[in-house]
Amino acid sequence: MPRDKRAYLWDVLQAADAIQRFVAGVDAQTYATTEVVHSAVERKFEVIGEALAQLSRLHPALGDRIPNLAEIVAFRNLLIHGYAAIEHERVWRIAEQSLPELRAVIAALLDESEPD
Repeated sequence: MPRDKRAYLWDVLQAADAIQRFVAGVDAQTYATTEVVHSAVERKFEVIGEALAQLSRLHPALGDRIPNLAEIVAFRNLLIHGYAAIEHERVWRIAEQSLPELRAVIAALLDESEPD
């Protein structure tokens, strides 16, 4: 039996919140040179990408409401399969600039979603 769509949204929200906690008070240089921090952030971005990939496959209409969904899933794939080419500056920029907007969208979708 597939998971409720709200579970995927919840996973994304929790991962986004974790990323924000991980980078709070950290600058880009510290992020790039602190293995435990950038590894944790990358892992949570992997969770976000996988949860959104599953959500969009099982609930395409809901997935269509998430801006840049294809790019988010592609970023997840890069983190997992292209691990040797990860640019810490890019991950940092996404965490700082794009993640807050995604988090707001996901929180709104979770608030309005009914159980499956």
